[in-house]
Amino acid sequence: MRRKARELAFKVLFEHAVGGVSLEEAWEHVSQSQELEEGNSSTEGYDDLLDQGGLEFARRLLEGYQHREAEVDKVLGSTIQGWSFGQMAKTDLAVLRLAAYEMLFEPTPYAPLIEVAVKIAKRYGGEDSGRFVNGVLGRLLKRIESGEIQAVEKEK
Repeated sequence: MRRKARELAFKVLFEHAVGGVSLEEAWEHVSQSQELEEGNSSTEGYDDLLDQGGLEFARRLLEGYQHREAEVDKVLGSTIQGWSFGQMAKTDLAVLRLAAYEMLFEPTPYAPLIEVAVKIAKRYGGEDSGRFVNGVLGRLLKRIESGEIQAVEKEK
C-alpha cells in the first residue's frame, strides 16, 4: 500500500513541477488516473486502488514536502554531487525530493523507503535514474547516520 501511495505522491509532485499546476490540481488529475502497474488495463484510478490510509499517506508526503521544501532542497543540494537541480531529470528530482523529505521528517525506516524510491526512479526515469537516486539517497543516509544531518527517530 505504501509503495502505491509513494508512486501517487511522486506522480502528483512531478505533474505539479512539470505542468505548472497547483498540487491540488495535480492531485485531482493523477489520483483519478490508472497506470499503477505496467500493463494495467483497468479503469480504476488510485482512489479505487488505495484505501483511505494510503491516500492519506500520499497526501501527507506531499503536504509535508511542500511545507519543508526549502529545508529538503537545501539538504539535497548539499548532498548531490556534480549536479544542479536544473541539470537533473525532473523525474529524478521529484523522486529525490519526496524520499529526502520522508528520510528527514517521517518515522519510516530507511531501507524500504530507499528501495521504493529506486524502483520508482527506474520505472519512470532514464536508464541511469535508479543508480543515481540510490547513490544520492545512500549519501544522504550516511550524512544522517553520522549525525551531520538531523532526522526524526525511525520506527523499529
